[in-house]
This record gives sequence, structure tokens and C-alpha cells, in this order.
Amino acid sequence: MSNTPMAASPLTRAVLEIDEYASGLGWDQPARLFALVDTARLRAQEPGLAAQLGLGDEQESSGLTPIEQDELPTGKALDEFLGTIAWPDAVVGCALTVERLMLPPSAEAQVPQGLSEAKLTKWVADHPDRQEVRMTVAVLRDGARESALRLREKDTPTEVLTGPDLIPGLAEALAATFAD
Repeated sequence: MSNTPMAASPLTRAVLEIDEYASGLGWDQPARLFALVDTARLRAQEPGLAAQLGLGDEQESSGLTPIEQDELPTGKALDEFLGTIAWPDAVVGCALTVERLMLPPSAEAQVPQGLSEAKLTKWVADHPDRQEVRMTVAVLRDGARESALRLREKDTPTEVLTGPDLIPGLAEALAATFAD
């Protein structure tokens, strides 16, 4: 968490840590999935893994530690993939970082009706007002949510937007991975 600003909640800190990590990898990256585990519990139950992750005793004990999962499968829709996930009890939450193209609300009224998904994707990609964004969304089993949104054109840590309701559809999909 070298350059991650201090945030009010452990969940916000975890989201910003993941955003910083993804930023360090550059743009045009695949989606990445993370398990969120309680840092104190990880140190107590898995001291070897905690040491590998650099989680010394001097670090905050009320935090969350993001653990990157295996690469997401290519050729499968993200929502379909998320529907196949089941987390073990030790995982208190999960997070996903993904890049997308977004249009401002003013451009949404211009979207032609009846386009296939492929044609709509191309239309958005060709639109002059499109924005490339990296979205990081995290949810906890208890229902807490947090998001970070970074625009490619404003790619600095001070320009990252955060809030629990920035990307509600993705938060819902992640929350569903904890449904019984």
C-alpha cells in the first residue's frame, strides 16, 4: 500500500490498494479477481502466507488483504463466470477490477436502437466522447460495498473517484457470489 491514501474504512483502503496495483500494471489489462481476507485472521491462521504477502505485525490488524485469484477465463462473459464462483468461509469479501469504455449521459440518448451487442460495442468504441475507465468494485459478505473509478485520461491517484454506489450492477454481480 505504498502510495494508497489513508481511507476511512478497511474496504475503501482495499479498493484503493487494488486500484493502485492495477494502475502499476498499465492499461489494456484483463479483468482481475481478488479474494478479500481479514488481515489479522490471515496472520494468525496462515503465518507463512502472511509473511509471503509482506504482512508484518507492524501493519494494521483491522484491515483486509486482497489476494489475486487465477486469471479469469477468456471467451466467457464476465457475468457468466461470476455465476460459477463459490468462496470458502475464510473469504470475507471479493473485488474485481475491469476496464471498460463508457459514454457520458449526454451521449446515451444518441445510442441507435436495436443494435446487436457486437454492433453496440463498436458504436461505443467509435464514439468521440467515449472514456476509457478502470473500475474496481469490492463487496463484503455483510453487504458493504465500495468502488473506485479511474479515467485513462486522468490517470493519477488523486483523480480516482470512490463511493459505494458508483458501479451498482457489478457490485450486485459480486455480491451474488456469496449467495447461498
